[in-house]
Amino acid sequence: MEPATVGLPAGGRRRATGLRREEVAHLSGISVDYLTRLEQGRATSPSAQVVEALARALRLPDADRDVLFRLAGHVTPGREVISSRVSPSVQRLLDRLAHTPVVVYDAAWNLVIANEAYDALMGATTTWRGRERNAVWRNIVLESSRAVSARAETEALQAGLVADLRLTTARYPGDQRLRRLIEDLRAASPRFADLWESTDPSRHHEPARHKIIDHPTVGRIALDCDTLTVAVEDLRIMVYTAEPGTEDAERLALATVVGNQTLG
Repeated sequence: MEPATVGLPAGGRRRATGLRREEVAHLSGISVDYLTRLEQGRATSPSAQVVEALARALRLPDADRDVLFRLAGHVTPGREVISSRVSPSVQRLLDRLAHTPVVVYDAAWNLVIANEAYDALMGATTTWRGRERNAVWRNIVLESSRAVSARAETEALQAGLVADLRLTTARYPGDQRLRRLIEDLRAASPRFADLWESTDPSRHHEPARHKIIDHPTVGRIALDCDTLTVAVEDLRIMVYTAEPGTEDAERLALATVVGNQTLG
């Protein structure tokens, strides 16, 4: 696979065609060390999540993805479990938004992929591990975000996430990973446990469309946040934009340039 195919620069002379190990690790969100151990056969039981991440990074067609799952000792995920599959058509859409902060979540609000512009705005998602990569966990257990909101807005966001998660459990009653997530959330957070018992999932919970992000370098940025749903894969795509010609648009552009660097 050529670097340009996945949106990467060719980057000078290469000893071999295709992607470098570091590039595959970056695209899949796993460490170079772990990828090296997989290649050398020293890591022999990659999780289904790692296999899916590698298939997505390499943009494998469905048939090749199924082969990769079988080679790793996994059954190809079916419709009875939550998918983190990003189809080629959705990936092409994400490619066109490379300079706009975009993050993709699965139906359980596990982070599937975030682009570099999103990491520059919200912090490096590549450092998030385990439950940190779940938006419900981050917003209720950790309450960790650069988004600034009043307490009432935070509570409304939390209630909306829990209501959506309850609807997800109804669609995927046999998903063991989802069941473990809910058990962990109930054990870690009395707030989640209360919401789980009291929130009415039938009520419509509209995600907040306007957010203020407190960026450590450029300061506060007022943004629109639109959530798009991909029906077949049951994904949520969150896109952050600013009104053109405003100071917020300038700050957003600066934030995506400086990334996670600290200016002296």
